[in-house]
Amino acid sequence: MAPTIKIGHNEKNNRGRYWTETTAGEAELVYSLSHGDKMVIDSTFVPVDARGGGVALALVKRAIEDARTYGRKVDPVCPYVDRIFDRYPEWGELRA
Repeated sequence: MAPTIKIGHNEKNNRGRYWTETTAGEAELVYSLSHGDKMVIDSTFVPVDARGGGVALALVKRAIEDARTYGRKVDPVCPYVDRIFDRYPEWGELRA
């Protein structure tokens, strides 16, 4: 079983960020809020030496979970997040 990835989150002035520490440095997902209920995911970043371990997916899943909790739609501007949306059809109703 893979270890649980601890994810931090902050949101202020219609911008937000999820992050986690990896052995190679900090990974993050950043977003902005549009019209109060749309989460525009701008980018994800995972250090090269930490890629392939599910870190980016964990950040996206946390953002999706929070979007669902707060009744937000998601606009996956980030190409990685856009591809992940296609793999999870159950997220379809959340796509802006």
